[in-house]
Amino acid sequence: MALLIKTDIDRGTAWAEALAGAYPELDVHTWPYEGDPAAIHYALVWQPPEGELKGYPNLKAIFSIGAGIDHLASDPDLPEGVPVVRMVEPGLTAGMSEYVAYAVLGHHRFMLDYARQRAEKLWREIPQIAAGARQVGMLGMGVLGRDALEKLMPFGFKLAGWSRTPKSITGISCYHGEEGLREFLAETDILVCLLPLTPETEGILCRETFDQLPEGAAVVSVGRGGHLVEDDLLAALDSGRLSGATLDVFRKEPLPKKHPFWAHPRIFITPHIASMTLPESACQAVVANIHRLEAGEPLRHVVDMERGY
Repeated sequence: MALLIKTDIDRGTAWAEALAGAYPELDVHTWPYEGDPAAIHYALVWQPPEGELKGYPNLKAIFSIGAGIDHLASDPDLPEGVPVVRMVEPGLTAGMSEYVAYAVLGHHRFMLDYARQRAEKLWREIPQIAAGARQVGMLGMGVLGRDALEKLMPFGFKLAGWSRTPKSITGISCYHGEEGLREFLAETDILVCLLPLTPETEGILCRETFDQLPEGAAVVSVGRGGHLVEDDLLAALDSGRLSGATLDVFRKEPLPKKHPFWAHPRIFITPHIASMTLPESACQAVVANIHRLEAGEPLRHVVDMERGY
């Protein structure tokens, strides 16, 4: 059996070493691959060139290195009939929950305001609001969204989640569908977006959404850059409709140096680092699924490509 690795940064060696330790019998190759394409049975990839995977006729499964699979769904030549598996592993989940907790607490405790006061050498206390008086709302209640909300439970926030289909989770008010979205937004003071990027969710963080939030709400965008209508965010911040935003993903990455987000005092920016797949832990999830497939068992976390997640 052979597996091909294609990453977006120079981590191919780390992946190869982790996989060799976890599954010594697996023949691991890093992209670009110059051997016989027919010898490759599995692909572990992030943002492969369009049409690249179609050239491997014996693929049994395609594993996404990241939680999102839009980088594969956008390929018109993706091999038909080959299952696509999204990355679900403890390290990725923990990293996202850490980031979301940091961002939510930052908005809750007015850290953007204090950063501006520091720049002005201004010593002024801002009246605090009890956590129980704020609702944190999660758009997207998959593995990452659910875990992030559960990690926030000890702080005492009111917690809510919205998803396409109904869910029931202890301690979290769950909403679904178009009508549910309106009810969800109306009570959400800190909105976190962890939706998959699909034609239905493209541009969901827009003026219409912002106008349904309470005055002074904050937004945390950690799903995909395509969720956010950038001009609508700037207008909502400048008008005071929103109090601030934490952004980790963008329509164009790296974010252009002249982009207005860089200089905006109500925006906190990070370079798409909210959660990173760690080869040491993630390879265990990949290996476990390969073992399942080789044993004739169904793969776990297979993507429904029609829905996009």
